[in-house]
Amino acid sequence: MNMMFLQEIFNNITQRDALLRRRNPGALTPDHDHLVSACQALLASDGEASSIALASRALAIYQRLSAAEKASFFARLASDFAADAAQIDEAYAAYSEARDNYTLQTLFDACEPRRQELFRRLNLARDGTYELVKMREDLLGLLREQPELGPIDDDFAHLFGSWFNRGFLMLKRIDWNTPASVLEKIIRYEAVHEIQDWNDLRRRLDARDRRCFAFFHPAIGDEPLIFVEVALHKGLPSRIQPILVGEENGADPEDDDTAAFFGISNCQTGLRGISFGNFLIKQVVQELSQELPQLKYFVTLSPVPGFAQWLTEQREDEQWPETLRSTLGELETPDWHHDAVREERLKTIIRPLAARYLIEAKNAKGLPLNPVARFHLGNGAELHRINWLGDISSKGVKQAAGLMVNYLYVLDDIERNHENYTAKGTVACSNEVRDLARRARKLAKGETAK
Repeated sequence: MNMMFLQEIFNNITQRDALLRRRNPGALTPDHDHLVSACQALLASDGEASSIALASRALAIYQRLSAAEKASFFARLASDFAADAAQIDEAYAAYSEARDNYTLQTLFDACEPRRQELFRRLNLARDGTYELVKMREDLLGLLREQPELGPIDDDFAHLFGSWFNRGFLMLKRIDWNTPASVLEKIIRYEAVHEIQDWNDLRRRLDARDRRCFAFFHPAIGDEPLIFVEVALHKGLPSRIQPILVGEENGADPEDDDTAAFFGISNCQTGLRGISFGNFLIKQVVQELSQELPQLKYFVTLSPVPGFAQWLTEQREDEQWPETLRSTLGELETPDWHHDAVREERLKTIIRPLAARYLIEAKNAKGLPLNPVARFHLGNGAELHRINWLGDISSKGVKQAAGLMVNYLYVLDDIERNHENYTAKGTVACSNEVRDLARRARKLAKGETAK
């Protein structure tokens, strides 16, 4: 199919759409065939100006598709815009015979799916990068039911890994003088501890003892990619509620020696799997070290999602002593943490079990089962302290029996911890946490944990 023919198809579609809009605005409902034709024309274009116009047109069509039509379009991406098997065979045969760089490059080019070039050209449109991020968000919603679309996601991830390279990211401090359009997004995207209202946000941005930093990308304007909230504190904080309600920590701000990262929120679902958090934390540590040289400790106050579910699964293991399983059953008692006797009894066993969960419970890849642990340990942090009743909100009690964790970032140890974790799966942890894990093993055997 030559370029002139494809351009003619596209022009006919455009003219028909314009006519329908003039006669009955809103009557036109494009389908995935419209979009496929527009994408074919875009790939056939060899002029920059025409390519920009065609890319903008294709993205405009996509935005107006129904959910069902978007799913059909992704199916066409998988079939019609895949690599050409015949070209791969031909290129491989040539490389097998010549074994030179030219035929190797030809083979590489043949193996690349056509949709990767399509995505590059769609990116020419104004706001194209952000629209492609939103397109991937739509795709991610389909993968569970349609795993055959996985290769398309691989193509997105491959391109986004380059487009959102650390070198393109811009770190900005968020404060009360930040444009309101950005502040509204911070409220909306906060995923760890919900921001209640503008007063709540203002307290979280209070320059006396709070900091907030976000990564932005020049291609998507004022849309934050990820942001972190920081509380300045005297000593390592163990409870989130005082931080969220804005209680004073009892120290002169000049005496604050700890920067506590208490909320890290990824803002763009379409960038899932593209790592920003590790760069963000390390750069924020550098920024804070320069601004506040008195800071000695950089820690998180992190949730432990999935821990309560793991406890429930372990209770069903008949190899565990009946007394242990029975005590854990008290977690089902409403407001158990308001009963001092019951709370102390549960504390004695749950903190050790949490240490075991965070250190020893692994997923199929041999990494910690807990996603927050994977993130911070992979960044080179140390599992430092397990805080009993660190989060007594309904969410905190439900997902982690009220526990929160301090992951400690020691600048001199980050690289070593990261390398040991990556190469050996080693979980860097404090002696206190290691002792708790030993107690958990005794509990599982029916021995007294001391």
